Amino acid sequence: MAVEQAFDELHFAQEPTVETEIPGPKSKRLIERQREIDSSAVAYPKVVPIAIDEAKGATIRDADGNTFLDFFAGIGVLNVGHSNPYVLEAVQEQTEKVAHTIDFPTEARLDLIEALNDIAPGALPDNNRVVFGGPTGSDAIEATIKLAKYNTGGDGLIAFRGAYHGGSAGALSLTAGKKYKEDYAPMLPNVHHVPYPYAHQQGLDPQEASARALENVRELLEDPYSGLANPAGIWVEPIQGEGGIVTPPEGFLPGLKEIAENNDIPLIVDEIQTGFGRTGEWFASDHYDVTPDAMPMAKAIGGIGLPLSGTMYHEDLDTWEAGGHVGTYRGNAPAMVGGVRAIEYIRDNDLLAHARDVGSYIRDRLRESAGENERLVDVRGRGLFVGAEFADADEQTGKELVKAIQQDCYERGVLVWSAGRHGNVLRLIPPLVLTQEQATAGMDIICESIERRAP
Repeated sequence: MAVEQAFDELHFAQEPTVETEIPGPKSKRLIERQREIDSSAVAYPKVVPIAIDEAKGATIRDADGNTFLDFFAGIGVLNVGHSNPYVLEAVQEQTEKVAHTIDFPTEARLDLIEALNDIAPGALPDNNRVVFGGPTGSDAIEATIKLAKYNTGGDGLIAFRGAYHGGSAGALSLTAGKKYKEDYAPMLPNVHHVPYPYAHQQGLDPQEASARALENVRELLEDPYSGLANPAGIWVEPIQGEGGIVTPPEGFLPGLKEIAENNDIPLIVDEIQTGFGRTGEWFASDHYDVTPDAMPMAKAIGGIGLPLSGTMYHEDLDTWEAGGHVGTYRGNAPAMVGGVRAIEYIRDNDLLAHARDVGSYIRDRLRESAGENERLVDVRGRGLFVGAEFADADEQTGKELVKAIQQDCYERGVLVWSAGRHGNVLRLIPPLVLTQEQATAGMDIICESIERRAP
């Protein structure tokens, strides 16, 4: 209860309040203004037409004064909530001192590296190095590609179907989704995508799905006629995010680590979306007792949404010369201070346990709704990283049903998003500071929408 009381002050409210038509008149004007002058690449307001005025904790207020519960958190960026005052205080103080420091030493930079060392998974604590580059997760992925190639001399990259690793050239090549890259020539053609263990979709027992996936990787590396001549590394999400919150069986990541070690290549575990408490552990790797050889990080690392990315890797891989990986914004001191404060806030408020508890509640509510709507065929995830998969029906695809639920929730003040290879997974990734009262209010709306659309 003490945790709940501490969180109450972070938010505008415990329940959504919608007092105008959605979108309201001011939001409509801003959306129309954006449509006239912004890029055609703008995506999110085309699905959820909201013009944001301010945000606190797990709540967003639009330009018309309506208050929404945020079950999306900027795609998993705002783990300690919007405008967290404990983080914001330090960020503002740092901004007044110095903001842009490239890679000169600052207390902000070194404090963050030490804080990351303290929460690193597996055997990485005190055996790692951290490199900062550009401010996005894609840049962290690019760093791992360079790191793996530099250390192995290989050029073949192994990734998984259903994967999303970013939108820049190398990261896009590792990304599996055709919709992200089919209009662009591949920049790194020597990428091999193998099946991820997706037991529900494959119609397999989870352990059988894991065994098959591992055998595919093993054959690719060890079969002399597999077509992969010179491997550089394996890239994997410990839980696939964009792919549909696909949560692998217990033995998959340890098996993958063993294969990587046997073939003397690094295992790169992409914790960009799953890190910093999102799954109820500091990193999703902790659930599986696996030590990544390299671990790209971004999203929540900047504390309150400030852009920053980094890559932690085992110190044995620290063979770069000066300038081996660079980026003009690799010294964003306010974001680094924000990252330190966010780690402190998560630890001091026991947010890992809170994420596990509230996440279990959310999944339990979804499973209850599955009893009322047979089209909800799978609920999965860990912590506050939750996916609900919907099946097609004669009159409506699972994707169309998810869109209808998303629209219904939006109109009633809850912001949710979608995922999955076919867009048929409802994705719930709220801030870790979501209170139990907010979780209840939000799930009442979400589950009511699911249940009243039962066939």
